[in-house]
Amino acid sequence: MKYLRVAGASINQTPLDFSGNTERILAAIAEAKNLGVQLLCLPELAISGYGCEDTFFSDHVAHRSIRSLQTILSSTKGITVTLGLPMEYENCMHNVVAVIHDQRILGFVAKQELAGDGIYYEPRWFKPWKEKAIVAYRLDGESIPFGDLIFEIDGVRIGLEICEDAWNGIRPATRHYVNNVDIILNPSASNFAFGKTRVREMLVREASRAYQCAYVYSNLVGNEAGRIIYDGEILIAQSGDLLARNRRFSFEDFQILPAVVDIDRIKVQKKKSFNFDPVFPDHLVQSAGTYQALKPISVEQIYPKMESKEEEFYYAETLALFDYMRKSYSKGFVLSLSGGADSSACAVLCAHAIMRAEKELGREKMLKKLSYARLDESQPLIGQLLTCVYQATRNSGEATLESARELARDLGAAFHNWNVESLHKEYISLAESAVERPLSWEKDDITLQNIQARLRSPGIWMLANIQGGLLITTSNRSEAAVGYATMDGDTSGGLAPLGGMDKDSLLEWLRWAEVELMVEGLSYVNSLQPTAELRPAERSQTDESDLMPYGVLDDIEKAAIRDYKSPLEVFITLRGSYPDEVLKGYIRRFFRLWSRNQWKRERYAPSFHLDDANLDPKTWCRFPILNGGFEEQLNELDQWREPLNN
Repeated sequence: MKYLRVAGASINQTPLDFSGNTERILAAIAEAKNLGVQLLCLPELAISGYGCEDTFFSDHVAHRSIRSLQTILSSTKGITVTLGLPMEYENCMHNVVAVIHDQRILGFVAKQELAGDGIYYEPRWFKPWKEKAIVAYRLDGESIPFGDLIFEIDGVRIGLEICEDAWNGIRPATRHYVNNVDIILNPSASNFAFGKTRVREMLVREASRAYQCAYVYSNLVGNEAGRIIYDGEILIAQSGDLLARNRRFSFEDFQILPAVVDIDRIKVQKKKSFNFDPVFPDHLVQSAGTYQALKPISVEQIYPKMESKEEEFYYAETLALFDYMRKSYSKGFVLSLSGGADSSACAVLCAHAIMRAEKELGREKMLKKLSYARLDESQPLIGQLLTCVYQATRNSGEATLESARELARDLGAAFHNWNVESLHKEYISLAESAVERPLSWEKDDITLQNIQARLRSPGIWMLANIQGGLLITTSNRSEAAVGYATMDGDTSGGLAPLGGMDKDSLLEWLRWAEVELMVEGLSYVNSLQPTAELRPAERSQTDESDLMPYGVLDDIEKAAIRDYKSPLEVFITLRGSYPDEVLKGYIRRFFRLWSRNQWKRERYAPSFHLDDANLDPKTWCRFPILNGGFEEQLNELDQWREPLNN
């Protein structure tokens, strides 16, 4: 009987970091060999990094990737390894996986279905490979098959689907089934999105059942290039049964997940129903190599439970924040902590990014990753890596100060309380002298609100520059939709962790975090009504009184932006949640604010992509800065009347 120990590998790479990427790949291969793995699947474009963007057009990226591949070859004695890299053929760039067996490149498989929707722009850089097309690629004087290939090693047939190849109706797996493939490997660079793990598991299970094979899926892990978070998921299934699934969101450089597959059982199952023409000879690359006989070994596998949305947000954000900090060589996080929901969430996530990294990696390994920061090993790390500043004007309240101070204390962050009222008065005085009249809330409401947010920016930037820290902005997705943020004020910073999270979900997460993460300091913010706190206290400012209830704002955004509905279609979709005229008013306000604030969304700091439809114009939602403001469509909404029943 033939058993084979296969494994998927997740790996944390950085675009264009060829020496570092190669070092991590070599370490992953060495660990796989220690575990007795015979066939190892590494993620898509693991050599160059997936997020190289337009540098894929540079000749040196492909050339350097080949050099790394040649360096890695010597480490593959006694093992089959698949490695992703960009390769040029006939002046076209292709997304390719090299199949290596026992220090020899058997062939290069080129991706056929390119990801070109949402956050993906592969057709900008790569050309899709044609089905069944095969050419000869010359490398160091050797001719190597390149194109649509399957491989046979010691009687085991192996095929590949490269990420997007598997997410389409017409997929290579269909042809692999016809060609008697035993194992399908799927090296991927698949972005994290809420609930996506359930879809992936279904895809892997069903593929292994429908195509009567073993199926190995391996994904990148971490914040590779800035916006996309990879969860590092590895899934292995055979004939519809899930054999192994790893824990996602690891802070380690790589994970190896092995499983033993029963090749003879796969072949027997196929005999029962298989009735197809034999394989196309020119598609099959055969190797004289053999796999060492393997006895079936009972290996205890851990199947982590499916995380809730709150848990997924926590794990994804903390991993992404830690990676962003260390890969940008920032010496910690700096944050204006207002005591409100958004800044409090950012503080908790930044602190727990440090806590999670230290817990999983251990202090020694974590400090090695942050060696550039020259931390004092004898002191608590969070106090060195997270600095929070409360900046008060005359309109700030004791409740928000207490909320900020207690949360910082609970987290162990450095905390400063700055009173910037004198700066506030000076700016107002300068403006009043210029316009030759006193400013008032009746005439100058937005101006007087904005100056308070903007005057807080220079000081916090100054502190971030002194410390070499990463300045965090706190705007959330709901605010981005309607421009409820001050440019060069609360939007100042290098990273916007909450840009992909709507306010209603964020408020739920804060309540979850207070209990599940045992952050007692959140009890203060969770008892407050969200407010910008930029008007005098007697004006009773709240976010929802300025805008609309966050729940309906988020519902309108999803219908209007995600689903591309007109104002009237949004109204019909949401009708019944509020009285008709109230709902119409909310919809009018949303569309008008959305239309006039695209310039703000273009200027927000980079944010993490958390689902498959966000508002970031660089990764999903493009909208003209100058536009007609939906006036015709809003008139249509105003004129709508409920049809009379006949």
